Amino acid sequence: MKIATQAIRLRRAVGVAVTSGALVSAGALSAAPAQAAPVQAAPVPAIVAKGGYVMNNGNGKSLYSKAADTRRSTGSTTKIMTAKVVLAQKNLNLDAKVTIQKAYSDYIVSKNASSARLIVGDKVTVRQLLYGLMLPSGCDAAYALADKFGTGSTRSARVKSFIGKMNADAKKLGLKNTHFDSFDGIGNGKNYSTPRDLTKIASSAMKNSTFRSIVKTKKYTAKTRTKSGGTRTMAPWTNTNSLLSSYAGTIGVKTGSGATSKYCLVFAATRNGKTVIGTVLASSSAAQREKDAKKLLGYGFGKV
Repeated sequence: MKIATQAIRLRRAVGVAVTSGALVSAGALSAAPAQAAPVQAAPVPAIVAKGGYVMNNGNGKSLYSKAADTRRSTGSTTKIMTAKVVLAQKNLNLDAKVTIQKAYSDYIVSKNASSARLIVGDKVTVRQLLYGLMLPSGCDAAYALADKFGTGSTRSARVKSFIGKMNADAKKLGLKNTHFDSFDGIGNGKNYSTPRDLTKIASSAMKNSTFRSIVKTKKYTAKTRTKSGGTRTMAPWTNTNSLLSSYAGTIGVKTGSGATSKYCLVFAATRNGKTVIGTVLASSSAAQREKDAKKLLGYGFGKV
């Protein structure tokens, strides 16, 4: 009987020990932190453009770079600096009127340049000229602004002076790979910049509220004063930046194209209170530069 009782007690002790061990083991397992799967970084996008750059506009942090400091022809993205110089003038009167000269019309014909279709003899405000410069990329509007805001006794001197202001602004921004020899991007071989520099120029220009308003506008209709004192309603100017309609949050900035520059786009978009800004240079077509920009915007927003 005594032996039987000891056997029962032994079995109970073993059972308790086994159960306790199981509880301890289970407790240890439940207390161990779950191991999260490692976060996969978004793959760096491949773009057709020969150069590209993207940065966080809020803090200037670089988010993407491809040949970002290689100098290239910039086409009409040059006009970002044209507008920036105009808007930086002291005591600027945006409603001041400028009379359109035959020289501006002759220029776009001789260069086969993009045009705002300004009419010789019409009086156009500085504000309207800025819209004509940035939306349809009017080289006639660029010429009119350079002539108005340069200094000198001749048109040639005034234009040279204005281009000098563009270069002075680039130097002030600390840009070592940018030089302008034209007011519109139709240069003589010495009009160049880089994806990084152009992005910085655009970022600086976007601090101006008038500039921001212009470059996010899809369509604008100007009413000018004719030579006889009447009013002319111009055909609407449509923004050449198709991202404004195809990429949510786009707020600018400017297209460019040319035989040397190929297809360029300086772009900016805001989502969830954060702004990404960048540039693609020398893409293969207007459609491709847009695709390149969308890839870089998506990648940039994934990193801010």
